[in-house]
Amino acid sequence: MRKVASLFLFISAVFQIGCGAAATTSSNGNPAPPAGVSVLISPTLANVRAGDSQQFTVVVTGSSNKAVNWSVNGVAGGNSAVGTINSSGLYSSPATLPNPGAATISATSAGDPSAKSSATITLLNPIPVLTSVNPSSFATGAFNISVTGSKFAAGAKVLFAGTPLNTVFVSTNQLTASGTASSSGTFAIAVSNTDPGASVSSPMNVTVGSGGGNPPPVACGAMSLGQGSSLNGFVPFPADNPWNQDISGAALDPNSASIINFIGPNVAVHPDFGAGQFSGQSIGIPYVVVSAQQAPVDINFTAFGSESDPGPMPIPSDAPIEGFPNPGSGDRHVLVLDNNNCWLYELYNSFPAANGSWNADSTAVWDLLSDEQRPYTWTSADAAGLPIFPGLARYDEAASGQIKHALRFTLQSSRAAFVPPASHWAANSSNPSAAPMGMRIRLKASFNISAYSAINQAILKALKQYGMIMADNGSSMYISGAPDDRWDNNDLHLLGNLHASDFEVVLMNPIYTAASVPQGSAPSISSFTANPSTTSAGTPVTLAWTSTGVLYSIITPQVGAVRGSSAIVAPAQTTTYTLTSTNQFGRTTASVTVTVH
Repeated sequence: MRKVASLFLFISAVFQIGCGAAATTSSNGNPAPPAGVSVLISPTLANVRAGDSQQFTVVVTGSSNKAVNWSVNGVAGGNSAVGTINSSGLYSSPATLPNPGAATISATSAGDPSAKSSATITLLNPIPVLTSVNPSSFATGAFNISVTGSKFAAGAKVLFAGTPLNTVFVSTNQLTASGTASSSGTFAIAVSNTDPGASVSSPMNVTVGSGGGNPPPVACGAMSLGQGSSLNGFVPFPADNPWNQDISGAALDPNSASIINFIGPNVAVHPDFGAGQFSGQSIGIPYVVVSAQQAPVDINFTAFGSESDPGPMPIPSDAPIEGFPNPGSGDRHVLVLDNNNCWLYELYNSFPAANGSWNADSTAVWDLLSDEQRPYTWTSADAAGLPIFPGLARYDEAASGQIKHALRFTLQSSRAAFVPPASHWAANSSNPSAAPMGMRIRLKASFNISAYSAINQAILKALKQYGMIMADNGSSMYISGAPDDRWDNNDLHLLGNLHASDFEVVLMNPIYTAASVPQGSAPSISSFTANPSTTSAGTPVTLAWTSTGVLYSIITPQVGAVRGSSAIVAPAQTTTYTLTSTNQFGRTTASVTVTVH
């Protein structure tokens, strides 16, 4: 029985094989012709901006002839209206968008014209490039400006601090615009191209003065590059910012006398900055100014990440750390100013990592063009939740004879309260006469400064006109400044002739405690999109968002601090981007993923 069954299975198998063979035989018994030629083009979908190019490749099978003929919209080699493509498959888009804004790329086998493959291109407006704004400074009120650059699309808008102006398209290289500036300060001008592929140029700054013959403020681009470099007249933050307010005529706080008495009337002023080194460390808090060429790097948080601004940030690997060249275990602050995008980055307890990133306990990003504030009860790189840099005494401004802002100082004791613009306390005393963070004191108008040097007089005048703001716990009446070998330490030492009793407390109203901290809504992000959301590596993608109630925003990774409502990225791999928007009441995030194939 086993032999009969085996024979049956053998015959069945032969029959099945025979049936299979019949499928490869024509009806007249002759073999079928070989498989036809096939062409496969890649990519099959692409977004290309006007004036840019896209490389296509093909794979030809079924023929020894691998050559193909390229066409755009059925036109061999294409033309200037829809774009051209060369024999290597490199497509060059037209300088201006056709209507409709799409094109079909076809590759046809040279050996078999019936074999071809096609790809669809969506044509987008170019990313505008802004090179100049004229005039670059003007008075408040109505203004007219002309901007020049390249790749301006029909319908482009000039943006003034993110707001579209009435814009006239002159050419792809020039726009004119008009608007009204209601306040003085430094403002960003940019050009926005419309959809398809809406995008915004890198900004340039203009300065708006108050009119009446007053010179406009100096733009942040005037800052020189490098460590401890001159700001050349630039003053961080708008003129109405608390750091820049003249408080020489402000009311006296009713508790001024008791607060000064608690500090200690005989406590001497100490300039906590100078030339050279003390115990192997520089004297003061250093800073460095960078340009747009400084690449942003990641920040890794080691303590207060939930109250810190995320990276990336343009922190050089050799940025000076407080206490350099031997920072030790102090506060290890790092301060970096960007003279192109006008942002200030501050780190606390900072350590550079081998891969170029930085480790820090906390960080804060400050928009130098606006009155930014940290969320209530949040710290910054400083205990008071304040920026550090605007409170430093710097040699370049002292030597000019005029310091146009308040100075930063420390006190040994503070209570659980803060005064705006501070946002955080680090209480170590319950005495009601202990200072709240953000308390402002000024040198009495009656104090005679005539016997002091010109450098010291510049400091003393600032203490009368702008005062100084309590920003951290530390040695009492220590004034912060930047190290500079041009300081005369012996001359600065004469400021020790001042005592706490020579100062008075400016009216503090409001004073916030745990029971009275303001409450409100964090920012609202109604949309955060990527266009296109699927793309090839290195292709520009526009991230766009709609939000309200925002003081400042950061996009992670790759981008960093941003203004406006869009940004351009070019991911090399699939990337999830997170938009972090912050105001005085908190933080909101939204994410979008760009898929790279």
